Amino acid sequence: MSRIQAVSQEKASTAIKPIYDALKKKMGLIPNIFLHMGNSPEILRAFIALSDLIETTSLSKELKTKLALVIAEANQCTYCLSAHTAIAKSMSINEEAIMQARNASASDKKTGAILRFAQSVVQKQGNVTDKEVQELKANNVSDQEICEIILIITLNTLTNYFNKVVNTDVDFPLAPKLT
Repeated sequence: MSRIQAVSQEKASTAIKPIYDALKKKMGLIPNIFLHMGNSPEILRAFIALSDLIETTSLSKELKTKLALVIAEANQCTYCLSAHTAIAKSMSINEEAIMQARNASASDKKTGAILRFAQSVVQKQGNVTDKEVQELKANNVSDQEICEIILIITLNTLTNYFNKVVNTDVDFPLAPKLT
């Protein structure tokens, strides 16, 4: 059970209603995370601003989704794991690639290095080693891409922590346990 109230579309403030309308238009529905964020226009605006910035990065949509999966796994966020698993499937990312991403692994060396790095950033609270950054660079990850990976970690950590603190009810099919 959620720890804070969801704010329905009908009960949303005048500051929240246009945000809900835009989310519904874009996604076809308003997921529970956003109904809970509806308690604060600031958090919803922050989420949207970071999401919009991430859309403009040089990283592929598939890589961004795989990053969301490994970050949610590292943060043990059931809501985000379930949401991003559903998103990955809608993008035709197969089950094996989804599970690999959650395990910070990929068939492509560069992607694998990026996923391992993101996992390490989360697990070590940002205290990565020179060797870890050198591994990225050895796999042709640019300084720009490193900065963009940090941006993606930032947004996903926000949503992971938000959902864990709020205990958001999962409104996506539950992601399977790691095998």
